[in-house]
Amino acid sequence: MAILDSKGRLFGKINLLDLGAGLVILLVIFGIFVFPGTSGSVAQIGVKTVPMEVDLVVRGLNVRDPEKLLNNELKKGQKTNVIVRGQPYGQIEIKSIQTLPRKVNVFQPDGTVKELPDPKTNNFSTDMILTLDGKAQVTANGPVLGNNKVKIGMPFELEGFNYNFNASVIDIRLKDK
Repeated sequence: MAILDSKGRLFGKINLLDLGAGLVILLVIFGIFVFPGTSGSVAQIGVKTVPMEVDLVVRGLNVRDPEKLLNNELKKGQKTNVIVRGQPYGQIEIKSIQTLPRKVNVFQPDGTVKELPDPKTNNFSTDMILTLDGKAQVTANGPVLGNNKVKIGMPFELEGFNYNFNASVIDIRLKDK
């Protein structure tokens, strides 16, 4: 009996293509379970976790009653859910909230420009600065929350029971323990 017959079967019983496909599947399964690869966060071993304050600016948040939102949902000491680059991080404590007055540029007859308070034609839009207090891992590339680096200019999504809006990072302060 020949080792390989005219139909491509090994010893007349096993097709070589089927044998090759079976070996590839076994190697893939072996590779997945024996060598799963790297996992975990960007910040791994040898990094320290330090307290961090993040200032966020919220521009043009449309809400019917801003005072109600600030007094009930976004209070100092409460926690808010944070989503960084589409990945949920968890809850971070709100350290402070500062509402910003709305200003408008008014041209003067002599050609100068003055910044004056907005006459409040739109009472449904508000601006504010939020300071969040959390813990970050410090790497060579900067602070990391969860699996995401935190940099000035990046968007944070804040979510609670009654709200979901975006804010931009404008300042990061790391504290030493």
